[in-house]
Amino acid sequence: QLQLVESGGSLVQPGGSLRLSCAASGFRNGYYYIGWFRQAPGREREAVSCISRNDGSTYYRDSVKDRFTIFRDVTKNTVYLRMNSLQPEDTAVYYCAAEPAAFEVTPQSICTVRRFHNWGQGTQVTVSS
Repeated sequence: QLQLVESGGSLVQPGGSLRLSCAASGFRNGYYYIGWFRQAPGREREAVSCISRNDGSTYYRDSVKDRFTIFRDVTKNTVYLRMNSLQPEDTAVYYCAAEPAAFEVTPQSICTVRRFHNWGQGTQVTVSS
């Protein structure tokens, strides 16, 4: 069974940076995607970025494309989300999720909330002065 633990959330000023970590375990042979999602108060959970655990291919939502970077360390089974130039609208609980996928699945096609069924507990990111 996949288990995911997020860390790294904090209070940060606008324009600041954070790095979130997602420690994952329970992988079996095959292809997996790991994604970062976020949910702001009163809003639906949305996809931020996804990465293939196998080949590192990525997808980003447009609003974070030039500011956030997702990357993985396969030796540590950890996926990171580096967030730069944070803005108040980035304030949310950030969740990590993982899902097995077929080889031909692309990052863009899988990076939606409904495609993921294994979730971490979330970590709070607050951007405020």
